[in-house]
Amino acid sequence: MLDRLEQMEQRYRELQTQFALPEVINDHEKYQKAAKALREIEEPVEKYRELKQVRQGLADARAMLAESDPELRELAEVEIAALEPREPALEEELKLLLLPKDPDDEKNVILEIRAGTGGDEASLFAAEVFRMYTRFAEQHRWKVEVMSVSESGVGGYKEVIAIIEGARVYSQLKWESGVHRVQRVPATETQGRVHTSAVTVAVLPEAEEVDIKIEAKDLRIDTFCSSGPGGQSVNTTYSAVRITHLPTNTVVSCQDEKSQIKNREKGMRVLRSRLYEMELERQNAELAKERKSMVGSGDRSEKIRTYNFPQNRLTDHRIGLTLHQLDLIMEGRLQPVVDALIAHYQAEQLKAGSQAA
Repeated sequence: MLDRLEQMEQRYRELQTQFALPEVINDHEKYQKAAKALREIEEPVEKYRELKQVRQGLADARAMLAESDPELRELAEVEIAALEPREPALEEELKLLLLPKDPDDEKNVILEIRAGTGGDEASLFAAEVFRMYTRFAEQHRWKVEVMSVSESGVGGYKEVIAIIEGARVYSQLKWESGVHRVQRVPATETQGRVHTSAVTVAVLPEAEEVDIKIEAKDLRIDTFCSSGPGGQSVNTTYSAVRITHLPTNTVVSCQDEKSQIKNREKGMRVLRSRLYEMELERQNAELAKERKSMVGSGDRSEKIRTYNFPQNRLTDHRIGLTLHQLDLIMEGRLQPVVDALIAHYQAEQLKAGSQAA
């Protein structure tokens, strides 16, 4: 680890030197490339420098213990007591910072929520889960843009698809894919019995055009009148768009906007992301197997979480986490769950790395 950190520190110094070169200053692309490379290693290099300072401070303080002056020895003991706990803590932080990064962590996400078993009750819960993620996004100052929505007769959602844009969205939400089960007494239940319903959640990293290339000849684009709320202009013009990717038979519909062009743009964003996910699954079979052993595969058919309203309890079955604060979580205070999942995943990565070593 120390050899790797030494190399990173040397690379950091080289990159800093580049910013003074005219050929870098005057070339926007080179400048941006160097700045990105610097950002990627800046945090571990700073932590490594802090670790070296702590170790040097400890060496100096321990040398002072041999002094004859009792005041100097006392100062040395105080310094050692302050620095000793910091050394292993910095070493652990550096181990986490050196873990392989998920290249999709910086991406926006396509969030898809669909009502599963449970009829109207499932559609109501789908709407509540979407509201939970919307509130969570607000806390992070992310932007949520609905792409398409299919409402149920009781005011819930049969399906809702949205884009969430912001800093490192995928890194926070990537473990949310799967079946979310709810246990509660539905509003329509007259005898007070607890029912079990479910919704499926899919979180896809938004693909850029450079990530996935789509040929025009592979697309069939149909237009139709939008349905649902939106006013006369939405419901009577052919503004809604259905895009079919013929080689994979992947179908995307978008009718949220009054403009057919805007609906087509939104639909293509969803289509690119779905095709990107399919390509990742094809390429990364081993990674998917590894993830499944950690916190589940993220497969939409896998039950990952139970929301038990009578007990005010949320349980994440992949990591054995139980929190009795479901009321707060449904208001978007999801961070403790997200942090627990990230910590578990990082711990499994560290364990796998030490076993491989």
